[in-house]
Amino acid sequence: MNFTCVCFGEVLFDVLPNEVKAGGSPMNVAYHLTTLDQPATLISRIGNDLRGQELKAILEKKKVNLDYLQVDESHPTGIVLAQPNAAGDMQYQIKEGAAWDFIELKPAHELLVKNAGYLIFGSLITRSTVSRNTLFNLLDIPATRVLDVNLRPPFVTQATLEYQLNKADILKMNEEELDTIAGWYINFKTIEDKVRFLQNRFDIPVIIITRGAKGAILNSNDNFFYQEGYRVTVADTIGSGDSFVAGYLNSIINHNKPEQALQFASALGAFVATQTGGCPSYTVNDIQSFILSKSSINA
Repeated sequence: MNFTCVCFGEVLFDVLPNEVKAGGSPMNVAYHLTTLDQPATLISRIGNDLRGQELKAILEKKKVNLDYLQVDESHPTGIVLAQPNAAGDMQYQIKEGAAWDFIELKPAHELLVKNAGYLIFGSLITRSTVSRNTLFNLLDIPATRVLDVNLRPPFVTQATLEYQLNKADILKMNEEELDTIAGWYINFKTIEDKVRFLQNRFDIPVIIITRGAKGAILNSNDNFFYQEGYRVTVADTIGSGDSFVAGYLNSIINHNKPEQALQFASALGAFVATQTGGCPSYTVNDIQSFILSKSSINA
């Protein structure tokens, strides 16, 4: 089977205050792409344990392709302890030594990524030597490389993130992450100046900044596009950014204009924030209806 997108990185369980949900940014992106009818697969690793069996069953039920999911005999399936702060944003305690820290490079990966055309990855996966080396090998394969920054101190270093930035064709991060990364180099005040600086320094054609309730900003080849936020009651923000990535890629693959892609991605991210967990059920028509029914924050 040929895939449009390959998602690389962590799969795990988010242990929430009142429930346990399957999670991990690459898994969430793969789920949302699949839901949007984009052929997507996932390169990751689970433990040979009860949690791994449960996670695999959940992914199968959600129709996420698991042809490239590895099973680790020595390390457990990953878990993250998640707690909301006063603003409703989730705070994470990510357990180390998980199976996804040991994703092995396989001979089939090169042809998989090359044929897919899109490789989606995050910065958290670089915390371990094995998975980092596997990713860096995959980044040398011709493809559109999509980096979703996920700064989770102390697991991301400037050196490893710079390597990923130099490889990225599409970069997505939130406003706080933009401030942190741009602040490593220079003290610009405006979002636009920070984006232009990173775009020029790392030669990244497309940069997207998500801003929560304030919406999102897209720079595509030095053209800025702006999307206002949507009025929603937030259940939790788990997977909201991941669904944004999937929504944007789905729109671009379907040859929509940048402003249309930004609108759809923002709406999908806002919709997911109204649900619990990162992988709620929905259809494309649900998101189109959401766009029509929700007034913007600044309307």
